[in-house]
Amino acid sequence: MAPQREITAQAKAARERVAELSAQLEEFHRTPAEEVRITRKTLLELPVPQPPAPPPSKLPDHPAYQQIMAVFAAADAPLRARQVCEAMGLEIAPNTINNTRLKLKRLTERGILVETGQGLFTQPRP
Repeated sequence: MAPQREITAQAKAARERVAELSAQLEEFHRTPAEEVRITRKTLLELPVPQPPAPPPSKLPDHPAYQQIMAVFAAADAPLRARQVCEAMGLEIAPNTINNTRLKLKRLTERGILVETGQGLFTQPRP
């Protein structure tokens, strides 16, 4: 009878160990899933960051840029460099038009104007 009791005790101990290991295994599976759930909940509660506002574009100091911007303030359509020269009362010569075009391109690079088509410039719309 002693061997039978010993075997029964060992079987009981083995079952208890199996139950203990099963509980540990369940905990290992549950913990990462719970962490993922908590992380997801936390992330969803975070405010959505707004992109930083672009810095205000600074107009170059030269008076010609002030005149150009006055022309665009009065314009109701995109303008070409030649039209800007005419509106400013400048001589219509290739050199003058090219210099004005360079100024318009510089204003475009700074985000003050936009080039809507090749050689057509306008103020960006808010």
